[in-house]
Amino acid sequence: MGKMTVRDIDLKNKKVIIRADFNVPLEGDKITDDIRIRAALPTIKYVLESGAAKVILMSHLGRPSGKGFEAAFSLAPVAKRLGELLGQPVKLLNDCVGDTVKAGVLGASEKVILLENLRFHKAEEKNDPAFAKELASLADIYVNDAFGTAHRAHASTAGIAAYLPAVSGFLIEKELQYLGQAVNNPERPFVVILGGAKVSDKILLIENLLKKADAILIGGGMAYTFLKSQGINIGDSKLEKDKIGLAGELLEKAKKAGVRIELSQDFVIVPNFESNDAKISDVIPDGFQALDIGPKTRARFKEILSTARTVVWNGPLGVFERDAFEVGTKDIAVYLAGLTGKGVKTIIGGGDSAAAVSKFGLDDKMTHISTGGGASLEFLEGKELPGVVALNDKKSSGGCGCGCR
Repeated sequence: MGKMTVRDIDLKNKKVIIRADFNVPLEGDKITDDIRIRAALPTIKYVLESGAAKVILMSHLGRPSGKGFEAAFSLAPVAKRLGELLGQPVKLLNDCVGDTVKAGVLGASEKVILLENLRFHKAEEKNDPAFAKELASLADIYVNDAFGTAHRAHASTAGIAAYLPAVSGFLIEKELQYLGQAVNNPERPFVVILGGAKVSDKILLIENLLKKADAILIGGGMAYTFLKSQGINIGDSKLEKDKIGLAGELLEKAKKAGVRIELSQDFVIVPNFESNDAKISDVIPDGFQALDIGPKTRARFKEILSTARTVVWNGPLGVFERDAFEVGTKDIAVYLAGLTGKGVKTIIGGGDSAAAVSKFGLDDKMTHISTGGGASLEFLEGKELPGVVALNDKKSSGGCGCGCR
């Protein structure tokens, strides 16, 4: 049936509390990347245009101690930037719960109010019911639009939904639409690209996708443990010794499931991690380590991708942060952008893959880039996300008692 969204509920004259993801990077009090703030604008604007009496926004920022206000983690820079983007003032309150906050919400002449950092209170991450109830007491309707924290059962993502009608914003709706369709009902062939540093980070993901994908392409640091399991020398490349047996088992499972797994065939190797003295090689000799996939591997990956109709990518294929080892990740990203233009669904699973696509200026050339690193990974693993499960289900007919149309 799916989850209710802001479109399914009457917002007129209601106080609406929205869980956003304003966990932006800061240098001092300057925001260095406001993409998360801009990503929240469609939901905020829709709620305002639907006649809401007040829009109350809440978010965490960084990892404060949970012992009260810390200036370094204040949401003041967010309030300023959000006001600029909305073209109207945003009132920042000095806390997120308590009588002063209630009075601040009721007394504010501004329509948009931002609560101070939720994680100034330990009760937020503990999903304390009393804290969740305090947050809920500020509003009539709860909207979750923070997919990046939907895998955490916190007071502002799951707990609050017990006390208010709870619906998703447009960001979460979009994530569920694209990620959900990709893994549950993909247009085939369905090809998955996996990278990143560790096999251990991707075990559950691989096991879930073995039931769904037609092919899995493996690069990045995790590839070397798979190669080692096949008796291939990997020199001094990244290796999880305790996962060699598991990597071999996963390859065997893939074979039995009829899922093609493609590993790196050639490499960009260096004598040590700090070195930029790179060369391309079909083998990784002792005393060398691989930090990127080579041209043969890129060509092979592209050949398999050329027939795909749905592609999910999670994890870079090399140490893309350094220009000398970005080529594999960049080449595949550019190729995917071309496939998107031909109608192929290209879904980037958040985290480092999203950072890589952004580095290469290809953000708007993919079908969907997930806003949640850990959340998108857990969703692709087949896990239920507490912040999504807590939302009200759509009703097929009749009233549901929570103001939906």
